[in-house]
Amino acid sequence: MKIALLGYGKMGKIIEKIAHDRKHEIVLKIDYGNLNELTTENLQKADVAIEFSTPSTVLGNIESCFKAGVPIVVGTTGWHNEMAQIKEQCAYHKGSFIYATNFSVGVNIFFHVNKVLARLMNNYPYYDVQVEEIHHTQKLDSPSGTAITIAEGIIDSLDSKKEWKNVLISDDKPDDEMVAADEVLIESLRIENIPGTHTVIYDSEVDTIEFKHTAHNRNGFALGAVLAAEWIKDKKGFYSVEDMFDFNN
Repeated sequence: MKIALLGYGKMGKIIEKIAHDRKHEIVLKIDYGNLNELTTENLQKADVAIEFSTPSTVLGNIESCFKAGVPIVVGTTGWHNEMAQIKEQCAYHKGSFIYATNFSVGVNIFFHVNKVLARLMNNYPYYDVQVEEIHHTQKLDSPSGTAITIAEGIIDSLDSKKEWKNVLISDDKPDDEMVAADEVLIESLRIENIPGTHTVIYDSEVDTIEFKHTAHNRNGFALGAVLAAEWIKDKKGFYSVEDMFDFNN
């Protein structure tokens, strides 16, 4: 494939390497220094675009790909409150779109098992549940998109939980926020050089159950994004990563 990279930070560079390893060609790289090159003509040189930019630029990048008729893989988080609008744009332009809070194969297995576990825990109401996520200090959004997906999976599957609440833990801010009984607490910590660790914790008076995913580096996220680009290339429509990782069949 010929791939356009929209966002050329740390993730973009890893995606570039993995794409080359899988015999794909990068024909366009867009970052803050060359935004003027994000044109329909340049986008149409690509078979598919992979978008890892920022919450402030992602919507414009998606719209540019729709107008150019180029399938797009979106890994940027922090925009999902605009989901309905993007879905309408995709239908209007007859576009090709797939998004995820995390494209890692391991994380998507984690998402699936998280829902299965939450359904099982309906039988054991004396356990309470919370989510902890740890990322590097450069991460802009809180909670992580991955943590939100985990919490929403719990809410969809565990009858006692209706919404989530985020607390960003820092040295100068004690963890003293109250959480309602029907809320899933997401605790966010920012620590140097942590690619991403997510833990689901079920706690009772007698014991604690922890279910954890630890990323050793960003390669798993990048590989999943390239796999998504290969998957979406010849498809039309609006998809989430769950459509690619069909664990139910």
